Amino acid sequence: MSEREELLGTFLERAGWGTATRSFLQGDASLRRYERLALNGTKGVLMDWPAGPDAPANGGHAAYSKLAHLAEDVRPFVAVGSYLQSLGLRAPDIIASDLEHGFLLLEDFGTADFGGVIDKGEGPAGEALDDIYRAGLDVLVALQQAGAPGSLPVGDGGTHDVPSFDDGIYRIETAMPLDWYLPVVMGKEAGDELRAEYDAIWTALWPRIEAGPRTLFLRDFHSPNILWQSERRGLERVGLIDYQDALIGSLAYDPVSFLQDARRDVPVEREEAMRDYYVQAMNNADARFDAEEFEAAYAVLGAERALRLMGLWPRLLKRDNKPHYMVHMARTQDYLRRNLVHPALSDLARFVENHFLKDAPAPGQTAGKQA
Repeated sequence: MSEREELLGTFLERAGWGTATRSFLQGDASLRRYERLALNGTKGVLMDWPAGPDAPANGGHAAYSKLAHLAEDVRPFVAVGSYLQSLGLRAPDIIASDLEHGFLLLEDFGTADFGGVIDKGEGPAGEALDDIYRAGLDVLVALQQAGAPGSLPVGDGGTHDVPSFDDGIYRIETAMPLDWYLPVVMGKEAGDELRAEYDAIWTALWPRIEAGPRTLFLRDFHSPNILWQSERRGLERVGLIDYQDALIGSLAYDPVSFLQDARRDVPVEREEAMRDYYVQAMNNADARFDAEEFEAAYAVLGAERALRLMGLWPRLLKRDNKPHYMVHMARTQDYLRRNLVHPALSDLARFVENHFLKDAPAPGQTAGKQA
């Protein structure tokens, strides 16, 4: 038995769950590991997260998690979850915790993740898919009315200072397709001149993202991280997980993550209808909201997110030996093209077509090989 397994056993014993049955839960693209536990008819979810950074960024001296302000232990998860609950939103209760060693025993939200709901075409109780999308957007509207918190209490006497989406994150995320998509998928390297041209385009787009009120955004608000709670009412029907990397920034970040879901197809007609619903709700809720400003930020952040994912999928393939993520490439490129039609993105659209899409292998393939 490993030292970590011994620590985990001690944690479960102290929490009164030492005799629980344990089954592996599919993890994500991080260092975290999850299990579903059952004890005397009660269920829980174990988060096992050893503290520490991930691998170094490509060509850099610091870990990607540090440069991108990703959480490196369980404390941000605890702090942000408590904050979300204070707003009446549905984050899981913490049944037991060991912050030092990175163990959390969480309330189990069940298995109705939003991806499965999309695949089925309706909720577990027959709820219309559009109504479920609207409920998700209602959560974002409520979250955004609370503004931009600073320090959040962790519960052990410490605090978590929520980072901002700053120029450092912007640069490392926009560089992802140069660092990984070009060499792995296209078989090319990005020279200094190409990088400078690309970087200048994103410098010019930065004011579009900075415009408007600031909010806390959850960063990965999409189907794997939303669990539908049919038995609940109102905002509590939307169960939230995987929010430890939350940042302060643009109102547009979470809506575009949701309506251009990295893991599931969102037809353009549904995206447009749901975006219109969000815009109307924000117009009714917040006098500061500027729809034109939002649409521009939505397109810029949608393109930024899509290009980051176009770099992430081959990074997971090449560095982490996780080839199954490449199946999302076609969808990601479709979303990218939707965003590039915005007039503010004309320079980026030309660059992307010339360097990322022209003569590219079929989505999911890499430099002449099947992914």
